[in-house]
Amino acid sequence: MAINYARWFHRRATPQSQPIPGSTQVPNSAGGYAWEVDDWTRLDRFLILGAEGGTYYIAQRNLVKENHDALVRCIRTDGARAVNRIVEISDSGRAPKNDPAIFALALVAAHGGPATKALAFQNLGKVCRIGTHLFHFAEYVNALRGWGRGLRNAVGRWYVDREADDLALQVVKYQQRDRWSHGDLLRLAHPKAPSRDHEALFRWILSGADGLGERTVTRRVKGESRVATYAAAGQLPGLIAAFEQAKKASTKAEIVKLITEHDLPREAVPTQWLHAPEVWEALLPCMPMTALIRNLGKMTSLGLIQPLSEAAKLVVNRLSDGKGLKRARIHPLAMLIAEKVYAQGHGEKGDLRWQPVAKIVDALDAAFYATFRHVEPCGKPVLLALDVSGSMDGSRIAGSCLTAREASAAMALVTAATEPNCEIIAFSAPAKGGYGGMHGGGESGITRIALSPRMRLDDVIKRLSAIPMGGTDCALPMVWARRNKLAVSGFVTYTDSETWAGNIHPAQALREYRRELVGDAKAVVVGMTSNGFTLADPNDRGMLDVVGFDTTVPAVISDFIRRA
Repeated sequence: MAINYARWFHRRATPQSQPIPGSTQVPNSAGGYAWEVDDWTRLDRFLILGAEGGTYYIAQRNLVKENHDALVRCIRTDGARAVNRIVEISDSGRAPKNDPAIFALALVAAHGGPATKALAFQNLGKVCRIGTHLFHFAEYVNALRGWGRGLRNAVGRWYVDREADDLALQVVKYQQRDRWSHGDLLRLAHPKAPSRDHEALFRWILSGADGLGERTVTRRVKGESRVATYAAAGQLPGLIAAFEQAKKASTKAEIVKLITEHDLPREAVPTQWLHAPEVWEALLPCMPMTALIRNLGKMTSLGLIQPLSEAAKLVVNRLSDGKGLKRARIHPLAMLIAEKVYAQGHGEKGDLRWQPVAKIVDALDAAFYATFRHVEPCGKPVLLALDVSGSMDGSRIAGSCLTAREASAAMALVTAATEPNCEIIAFSAPAKGGYGGMHGGGESGITRIALSPRMRLDDVIKRLSAIPMGGTDCALPMVWARRNKLAVSGFVTYTDSETWAGNIHPAQALREYRRELVGDAKAVVVGMTSNGFTLADPNDRGMLDVVGFDTTVPAVISDFIRRA
């Protein structure tokens, strides 16, 4: 019998369990083949998506190690480029969490050359913007290297470059984390106070109120005892005095007065007073946006936020302030998590329960769209394809309560809200086998979803969660569009790129679609996890790999599809 050699070396249709002949594909973590992203793409994915929780196929420890190695290679190849990228993504608020950027900066401090380290230290304040960030950095860098002079000076500048009142807020609001406190860092850095008020604040941090007066210190220098007398420090910021008074307060009225007169933050209020609605009512008008969305459930459970209440009106107005959301660097993922948790009426941990207020849920929904940058429609037919395979349900976005499956639907709705001519489908491997379909469902693994940007996100997530999962075949959107003769200018696939179940690779399916229908059709692969794979052929100028939940992604997608 003659052997059909084309069966094994077919460039137009190769099973995803095998590499495309002549390509540079590598095995992915699911048993299929895809392209390996370069280290700089991996850096972007890590900075935006992190590695918390791992993925369905990759344990957290292994995923962190893989990303660590890629980051170190970037730092050693071009340290300045790595630092600038870390600062750009962190400072612009493009990532859901800042921890990956802080860790990456600590890696620069450990593995960079002298000039690269100096650049990293110079930008420490842009990445570590609050006290908690600085504590995280101290913990990371302490595990990677010693405390040399450059590092100590950089930490010292974090304290002296702030005005005394701003530093007082940092000290009161972010008191300690990761076993580090401001006193620990001041003792390591030994910064010279730029003013008498800073001196007073430094002394209070190190010694409390007792250290503010004139003091005499005996030191041994070259075997001799020498006595030094230091003058009394300057005036402490009023916030510090209010913080000290709050510790001794015996009534709610005292706490409310301190909050009202000194803008005392929630973190400075003793725990026993945080069960009083009056205290939260005083905190609410000046509460930072991040704290506001995190505490909606608590304030609702206490009865402060309820239908038609003044507190509910105030919350809705603040959530409707697009400029305020951008100033606070509120990321879309934070808003999406807030909506999911608030709408379900209970937290992910603990036993706190509340009855959601519909107006608040609607405001959170609208705020989600407002946190993305303005997007100009591409004006062409777009097919948004959501990977609903099992691996997408087993991966979490940036360590949050949201699965990659849920988050992909939310991302798709942002594009759907701006594109007048788009269709949303979900896909998994076919239900009745052929190449590994598990539970499947729908027509040849495709499920058309009646989703609209006018729907609330919590309803969208529920509808998507009801779709049966199957194996991963990311070629299905192109195969389906080709079979149904659909004129599509842009395929946008939200996936973890762990495709393995199809008889043709996605890049091949796109080329076949172009050959038969739309010759200049483009494809965008939105990576929803920080693994090292992509479906986008690096040699195909009509395919693009982007990072999911980067706030710039919807605009990038539209611009890529629009361009000739």
